[in-house]
Amino acid sequence: MSKSSVGFVSLGCPKALVDSEQILSELRAEGYSISPGYENADVVVVNTCGFINDAIAESLDAIEEALNENGKVIVTGCLGAKDPLLMERFPTLLAVTGPHAKREVMRAIHQICPPAHDPYVDLLPPGGIKLTPRHYAYLKISEGCNHRCTFCIIPDLRGDLISRPIGEVLREAEDLISAGVKELLVVSQDTSAYGIDLRYKPELLDSKMVRNHIQDLALGLGQLDAWIRLHYVYPYPHVDALIPLMADGLILPYLDIPFQHASRNVLKAMKRPAHAEKVLKRIEKWRKVCPDITLRSTFIVGFPGETEKDFQTLLDFLDEAQLDRVGCFAYSPVEGAKANALPDPIDETVKQSRLETFMDRQAQISTAKLQAKIGRTLDVIIDEVGENGAIGRSKADAPEIDGVVHILGKPESMQNGEIIKVRIEAADAHDLQGVPSKS
Repeated sequence: MSKSSVGFVSLGCPKALVDSEQILSELRAEGYSISPGYENADVVVVNTCGFINDAIAESLDAIEEALNENGKVIVTGCLGAKDPLLMERFPTLLAVTGPHAKREVMRAIHQICPPAHDPYVDLLPPGGIKLTPRHYAYLKISEGCNHRCTFCIIPDLRGDLISRPIGEVLREAEDLISAGVKELLVVSQDTSAYGIDLRYKPELLDSKMVRNHIQDLALGLGQLDAWIRLHYVYPYPHVDALIPLMADGLILPYLDIPFQHASRNVLKAMKRPAHAEKVLKRIEKWRKVCPDITLRSTFIVGFPGETEKDFQTLLDFLDEAQLDRVGCFAYSPVEGAKANALPDPIDETVKQSRLETFMDRQAQISTAKLQAKIGRTLDVIIDEVGENGAIGRSKADAPEIDGVVHILGKPESMQNGEIIKVRIEAADAHDLQGVPSKS
C-alpha cells in the first residue's frame, strides 16, 4: 500500500506554528509523506490565522489557492473558529476545525486517505517535526487566555487558559534539546499566567515537588543546556521573581512584555493594567538586578479615544523606559472585538502619523542602545552561513522579530546553530556587525 501525501500551509503566530508542528509530527508518525507542493498531495491542510484583517485576507487567499491548485482541502486554525460561514464561502472544503485541533484534523485526513504506516521506514525524529531551523524551536506551555482585552478576540478563538502539566513541558524540552535544539522560545498567549488554571498544583519530578508555576518552570528549563527565551509575559507582580534567574544565567536576560500603551485612559479602555508609573519603577528595579536585561514590548497607537495628550504620554513613557526592542501597530478594528463599539475612533491619517512619530522616537533610542554595544564581545547563535560570513543573533534578539548580528569572517569556520563569541564593530538602528573573537 503506497503512502498518502499531505500538503501543508502554515500561517499565523508561533502558537499556530506549534499546532502545525504537532499535526505534521502525527502525520509522520502515521506514515504519511509531506508534499512540498499542491500537485502530488492527496489532501492539503491550511492552518489559518483569524486575528486581524490582513491575516484573515492572507488565510482566505491561501484557502482559495489550495482549492484551485489541488481541490481537496481541510482548514484548521483560528479562522476556522472565527468564521462559521467558511463552508458556505468554500462549499468544496472537506472539513473545517478551530485551532489546536490535531485530533479533528487527523480524523478528517483518515477519512480521505487512510494511513499506511511502515514501522521500519516511518521513524519520527526526536522532538517531532519542526518548521523552524534545527537549532531553535518554539515550546508552547499553555493554550488560550483569561484576559478580555477589548482589542483582542483570542479568547473567542482559542478559549480560556489551559496550561500543560510542567512534567510534560520539561520532557518535551529535553527531547528537543536531545534532537539538537540550542534555543527554546517559550510561547503561549499569557506566559506568566502559566499554571493558574491548575492552581499551581505541585508534581513530583525527580524526587522533588515542583509547582505548575512559571517560576518553577523557568527554573527547570534553566537547568537544561540551551538558551531559554520567554515571550508574551504579562506584567504580573510575580514576574519580578524571574529577573534573578536571568541575572544568574539560567534563562536569557530577555523579557517580551506587551505594555500596549502608557496613558491611563487608553489602558482602561483596553482593559489593561493602568499603572505606567509602577511599570517604570519595576523596569528600574529589573535593571538593577540584571543590568544586561533586554526589554521588548509592543504598543498600539490610534486606539479609539486616544487624544494628543494620551499619545504624548506614550512618547514620554518611551523616552523614560528606554526599551530595547519595540513593535508598534496602528489600531485596526478586529471583527468581534469590543473595542469596535468604543466612541471617538481615530482618523486613519492621524493613526499613521502617530505610528511614524512613535517609530522614529524608538529608532533613536534603539540606535543609541546598539551603538553602546560597539566594542563589546557578545555570545551569538548562528542562523545562516553565507559567502562572506554569517547572520546570527545575540541573547537580545529573538528570531524574526528583533535585529540580527552580521558576522564577517570565513564561512567554513562557522556553522548553523553554533554559539560563538563576536566582537561588535558597528551598529545601526536595528542590527549589529562584528567579527569572531579570538579570545
